[in-house]
Amino acid sequence: MIEAKRAPGNPVLTPASVKPSRPDFKVVGAFNPAAVKHGDETLLLVRVAEAPVEVAKDEVVAPVWQDGETVVKRFPRSTPGLDADRDTRVFNVGKDTYLTSISHLRWARSKDGIAFTVDEAPALSAAHPLEAFGCEDARITEIEGTYWINYTAVSPHGIATALASSKDLVSFERHGIIFTPSNRDVTFFPEKIGGRFVAHHRPMPEHVGRPSIWYASSTDMLAWGDHRLVATARPGQWDDEKIGGGAPPVLVSYQGRPAWLAIYHGVTASPLTYSLGALVLDHADPSRILARSRQPILKPEAAFEVKGFFGNVVFTCGVVADGDNLRIYYGAADGVTAVADLSIEAILADTQ
Repeated sequence: MIEAKRAPGNPVLTPASVKPSRPDFKVVGAFNPAAVKHGDETLLLVRVAEAPVEVAKDEVVAPVWQDGETVVKRFPRSTPGLDADRDTRVFNVGKDTYLTSISHLRWARSKDGIAFTVDEAPALSAAHPLEAFGCEDARITEIEGTYWINYTAVSPHGIATALASSKDLVSFERHGIIFTPSNRDVTFFPEKIGGRFVAHHRPMPEHVGRPSIWYASSTDMLAWGDHRLVATARPGQWDDEKIGGGAPPVLVSYQGRPAWLAIYHGVTASPLTYSLGALVLDHADPSRILARSRQPILKPEAAFEVKGFFGNVVFTCGVVADGDNLRIYYGAADGVTAVADLSIEAILADTQ
């Protein structure tokens, strides 16, 4: 049986933990962090969502990066074609979609992996028209001495995946878009396989098909090909609506051989619920599934997971493995960050 040991201090990061990046903004979310051990610290690259403080009752607003700065676009509720009542995260004006907040990525630091101090300034924020609605949901993977940071770039042109790299996690080189819209939930494997970089990614079909996990490989981390379908939603099970990548995979021993353990998210349609499960993947060919979770390894149960900005959600972008312990850092209800410890052996035992 899988027992998820949630940290007694959960949630470990909330909007109150984070100083706004500017005085006319408020923090509405601190969630979905990347995680990495660096020296004697655990570092989280947290998605910080901010919204304007001043919003009149008769308007809706959207913070948008343009021409080198973030501006606030304001729309009276009488605007023709305005639809602002279906989702707290977005609204539409005719065929144009806007977000009610804008996200950037910020470091949180901890000696024990539980109590975090958050930097006052962003580490990475919107800096290009293809990031006009923000930078979201980063993952960090160290490969041969370089830290690769992929994140979701959101703009009026769609949801894409962008890439940055760093040698020291202080300064960053940005490499632009590596997976075009609509594609997100990219996870890199922490070593080259067959001399190539390897990733899982999640295209989002519009007319035919449902979001699924795909494999790709690259010689330079910039141009990706060799695409293969890896995993899809499973009718009648806990991940029956759609699935997508979670944290970068970790190397484990499975049935006496090396394999990859990849934590992913699965969505149940009714009621709409985001939970976490595991894929066990062939070490030499990560497009091949060896086993998969029978049931969620972590699902929304705590009050802060069930209710919030967008309830019934647990979602991970980062884990830290230490022996048999897998520490999962996860966003809850699209608003806060929490921590849970699970046994890798127990996760593997509950796959089929």
